[in-house]
Amino acid sequence: MSKATLAELENRDEFISRHLNTNQADVDALLAEVGASSLDDLTAQIVPESILREPFLKMGDAIPEREALANLKAMAQENQVFTSYIGMGYHDMTLPNVILRNVLENPGWYTAYTPYQPEIAQGRLESILNYQHMVIDMTGMELANASLLDEATAAAEAMALIKRVVRKNKSNTFFVDENVLPQTIDVLKTRAEGFGWDLHIGPAVDALNVECFGALFQYPAIDGTVVDLEEIIKILHEQNALSAVATDLMALALLKSPGEMGADVVLGNSQRFGVPMGFGGPHAAF
Repeated sequence: MSKATLAELENRDEFISRHLNTNQADVDALLAEVGASSLDDLTAQIVPESILREPFLKMGDAIPEREALANLKAMAQENQVFTSYIGMGYHDMTLPNVILRNVLENPGWYTAYTPYQPEIAQGRLESILNYQHMVIDMTGMELANASLLDEATAAAEAMALIKRVVRKNKSNTFFVDENVLPQTIDVLKTRAEGFGWDLHIGPAVDALNVECFGALFQYPAIDGTVVDLEEIIKILHEQNALSAVATDLMALALLKSPGEMGADVVLGNSQRFGVPMGFGGPHAAF
């Protein structure tokens, strides 16, 4: 058994010491096997010149965890945090400390053995089922998923779903209410471009004058306006087009549900039910 010096036994709290990485002898042997003189030479042989960036990024030497955290904290303090009044589908919330300590910060809920603990897995499944039932009750729909990343992703999935369903409608145009959240419209543009579909953005009533395979409406609208979409959805159905409604679950506690108005797909973000804004997500969409 080899002897260790006192310096080797000291806890230097370095990230690199926590990983069973290769030593220099291993690296030299591996480089010799593939015919490279150094790691930089190996990179140059593998990465095409057209995308190779030189000089290589200078990362610096490894530093202890405390120093790394201090550097990150100093960088974060350069941000100027303002109070958000914009909204745009995101709602700040207050998380009681008792929930924070006993649920979110309690490692007993998510240990390394969680996937193998039937009682934890069963509880998770029950929570997901309760979430789905809540979404069903609030939206007035017959079923709900659990869940998607954010409202914009859910809107893109809704558009693709509608296109697959309305096979009799040969249009490649999807109508988008101009009051839909801007980040949702951006994601829809990206997804539509990949499929070769066109987006027509305008006032909600214009959906009746556009030959489209489906339409997306915001309810309530981005400015808080509440419009009864039942008649518009009915006419779209007569034109072999389906409708999707992006909504706010909290608002549906008072408003007529999209399901009652005949909506085919309902989507939104459940972030305001206790999920921190997290600089924009991801959250729990439906």
